[in-house]
Amino acid sequence: GVGRIDMVENRLVGIKSREIYEAPGAVILTTAHAALETVTLGKDVARFKARVAAEWADLTYNGLWFSALRQDLQAFVVSTQRHVTGEVRLKLHRGLHQVVGRKAPESLYQLDLATYGSGDAFNQDAAAGFIQLWGLPLRTQARTQGLLGGAAAQSLLPPGLKGLTGDVEDA
Repeated sequence: GVGRIDMVENRLVGIKSREIYEAPGAVILTTAHAALETVTLGKDVARFKARVAAEWADLTYNGLWFSALRQDLQAFVVSTQRHVTGEVRLKLHRGLHQVVGRKAPESLYQLDLATYGSGDAFNQDAAAGFIQLWGLPLRTQARTQGLLGGAAAQSLLPPGLKGLTGDVEDA
């Protein structure tokens, strides 16, 4: 059911042990909280927070709750949460749970920026310049270090992607 966790853990001394936990409330709350974080944390903060959370969990699991590192990581996590507030709707059915809606007053998601239609809030033509600039370091590296380009690069692509990318040489 919801919240049943069956896992193999690595204990502090290196022994692996199979553990089964029943924590439906905790799983539902963490799922809802994570859904709010997807709309309120910026990309880089969310990515780094995941790394911090893994280290925080490891320190806590290993009994290092009072360590300076755990406290410093906790301060970072607390800082990331200052805009994480809102409402999440979940559907619970037959032992499964699913987020079916989220609403946050400080959401970074804005529909007019996330669509590809005619009502976009930004000029799609601006993408061409960004793509040229973003690819500049890779084109420079390919040119100076003799990395694969052209037909050789195309031969390494999966069949469905062949012909979709340009040459690494300047056009």
